[in-house]
Amino acid sequence: MTMDWQGAPASPSSYTVKRILRLEIPVDTYPNFNFVGRLLGPRGNSLKRVEATTGCRVYIRGKGSIKDPDKEEKLRGRPGYEHLNEPLHILIEADLPANVVDIRLRQAQEIIEELLKPVDESQDYIKRQQLRELAMLNSNFREESPGPSGSVSPFNSSGMKRAKTGR
Repeated sequence: MTMDWQGAPASPSSYTVKRILRLEIPVDTYPNFNFVGRLLGPRGNSLKRVEATTGCRVYIRGKGSIKDPDKEEKLRGRPGYEHLNEPLHILIEADLPANVVDIRLRQAQEIIEELLKPVDESQDYIKRQQLRELAMLNSNFREESPGPSGSVSPFNSSGMKRAKTGR
């Protein structure tokens, strides 16, 4: 029987489970839609917000996941960049207690699937919110209607840094 740090038997909820979910990005169906930009949001805040609310890590992988196509071409085939030979996709990784891992993974999946739905630009509420947030981050936003102002982002103005990983 395993013991936790206090000497009591460990409960099943204290075991962490690692799960990875892969979501395909429909770039073949919608070649002109900027999926990566929509997923990242201004300064990566949309993706950081998904990670902060769900406790999952989200990785954009595959052909087109690196901003600079020349750099991507140079990295293709190198160790650690094998994913560049695959179509564009998302990996959602959860390393959480067994009693919440599936719920959090599903929550992250639902949010990301919503971001992956191509919408006509005139009706794209998410893009309008992202542009509004970017304007606030750049300190040149002017509120069109009276109301409470402040950053749309739950993170401070200096931005939330994402930890570097070996992936």
